[in-house]
Amino acid sequence: MADPSTYRPSPGTIPDAPGVYKFRDPRGAVIYVGKAKSLRGRLNSYFADLSLLHPRTRQMVTTAGSVEWTVVATEVEALQLEYNWIKEFDPRFNVRYRDDKSYPVLAVTLNEEYPRLHVYRGPRRRGVRYFGPYAHAWAIRETLDLLLRVFPARTCSKGVFRRHGQIGRPCLLGYIGKCSAPCVGRVSAEEHRDIVDDFCDFLAGQTDRMMRRIEKEMNAASADLEFERAARLRDDLAALRRAMEKQAVVFGDGTDADVVAFAHDDLEAAVQVFHVRGGRVRGQRGWVIDKIDEIDEAGLVHQFVSQFYGDQADLAEEGTASPVPREVLVPALPDDAPAISDWLSGLRGSRVQLRVPHRGDKRALMDTVARNAKEAFAQHKLRRAGDLTARSAALQELQDALGLETAPLRIECVDISHIQGSDVVASLVVFEDGLARKSEYRRFAIREAATEGDVAAIAEVVRRRFTRYLSETNGNGTGAGAGAEPADQEIRGGIDPETGRPKKFAYPPNLLVVDGAGPQANAAADVLAELGISDVAVIGLAKRLEEVWLPADPEPTILSRTSEGLYLLQRVRDEAHRFAITYHRGKRSKRMTTSALDGIPGLGQSRKAALLKHFGSLKRLREASVNDISGVPGIGTHTAALVHSALERDTPDNTPDKGRGL
Repeated sequence: MADPSTYRPSPGTIPDAPGVYKFRDPRGAVIYVGKAKSLRGRLNSYFADLSLLHPRTRQMVTTAGSVEWTVVATEVEALQLEYNWIKEFDPRFNVRYRDDKSYPVLAVTLNEEYPRLHVYRGPRRRGVRYFGPYAHAWAIRETLDLLLRVFPARTCSKGVFRRHGQIGRPCLLGYIGKCSAPCVGRVSAEEHRDIVDDFCDFLAGQTDRMMRRIEKEMNAASADLEFERAARLRDDLAALRRAMEKQAVVFGDGTDADVVAFAHDDLEAAVQVFHVRGGRVRGQRGWVIDKIDEIDEAGLVHQFVSQFYGDQADLAEEGTASPVPREVLVPALPDDAPAISDWLSGLRGSRVQLRVPHRGDKRALMDTVARNAKEAFAQHKLRRAGDLTARSAALQELQDALGLETAPLRIECVDISHIQGSDVVASLVVFEDGLARKSEYRRFAIREAATEGDVAAIAEVVRRRFTRYLSETNGNGTGAGAGAEPADQEIRGGIDPETGRPKKFAYPPNLLVVDGAGPQANAAADVLAELGISDVAVIGLAKRLEEVWLPADPEPTILSRTSEGLYLLQRVRDEAHRFAITYHRGKRSKRMTTSALDGIPGLGQSRKAALLKHFGSLKRLREASVNDISGVPGIGTHTAALVHSALERDTPDNTPDKGRGL
């Protein structure tokens, strides 16, 4: 693991100007690209105390071997350069928006002499126009079947097209009027392309113009007594209307917008996009990504917009409609929103608005997209976890890879959370048969090892947890190692006399996972050896390369990146990390809230609790007058004046809690 201080630029050499920077590994490969309004401020943040960094940011800076930057004149230039470098170098630590499942789309191969309409899944290609994505392939086929009677374009593969051209007879669709049969020369290449262009215009939202034209032709045919042609045009018009009914109308003003929403936790994020064209929802897309930095929704918006629309613009053909809509509706605006809007406007060729909807139909649609994002995120978390076959395979893989006598049906994981050594806490999560057992989670406030680092903290947690285990299984009830918070305490004894089941600490794991590498795994194993416990396997899971460390082994065990066993270990570790951060934030918030009231004469714990309960928060208490404070039962005028005076002098710490993030 590299020490970032070995390649940190000299103080004062980083310019205080907008620009784009690249981190390279020791072999020179680009592993991360980012932009900043101030290169100095942004790059200095990467060389702070490693314990303050988001886990994946910490992994990035310890993998890198050098950093370089390019100064630009404006933020718009920085956006463009950042996008170009991400596309050119494909850095491993940059967010990559890959579909969480392969949505089907309707593809039109405009790069062929006789363009083809077909259902498609996979990466986008130049020269092909895409409509959708749709939720189901059958929805595309149903819509396509309705539209082929109006736009009889080719839908067959190259082989079928070539074969029918050789035999001189069209396929069935050519006989029933759902293909213009260019394979046998019924229409020329130019006439067939006109049909395809009309089809694309209709799906792109130019529905009213198309339907008015057909209605006008129908009336003209009827006036000329061409009743058969008029009847055919009437049926075409009905088919178009049925196809339009399948697309939900959400706005009556012909809105052209993309609506974007996110659902995320500390480590991953899901994004959903609804494409609204001509007031109708034309498609939907979704991704699930890893979060590299401790990033909020505004940061996610910046990452998504710059990557998604840059890629779409690169794939768009000249003369086709711009993939960038007039409006991009997002849940939060990034700091560089004006620059992003200018960049999008350049891609579109006309003004693009990037804004947050606050009321009305657009706000309602944003809420709908947000619900879809939350559902997609939940499904992503549960998809593999809920698969019994995958869980069984994961447990078997772990047994084989770690040399265990039996499959680890019960896995416990320990993680530590703190900020620069303050409010050090730990979590212990439990997975049984590959699924989380949240009722058996435990949390610990670190005591003796609070100032000694993560390795000592892990040793303390393991000692307290397994001392309690020995206490309960021996049935002496002393609880020598008891250390869980009051909410997690349980009655003593190895067996609960009411249920007849083992108590929580009396049930040992088959496998104990600690968040860290060799030193952490060795510390946990040493504690178990001291306590005489030999039937619990111990490993460390390092975030850097997801390496598995066995105690006393000089080299890690590497599991395949596609391994179900590694995926299970990652889920266990990430859940322990989430639970530890949640506890740490609550503990720190509670300390910061009550500390402002400490030291006020006559104000004990009961009166502090009464004040906070009455006003609801320290902020409201700070805004209250002496009379308001004295109105709280048990608080006299003199004490109220002291409280008011103390809060006026106190400056609140409004720094947001980032856990271990940036």
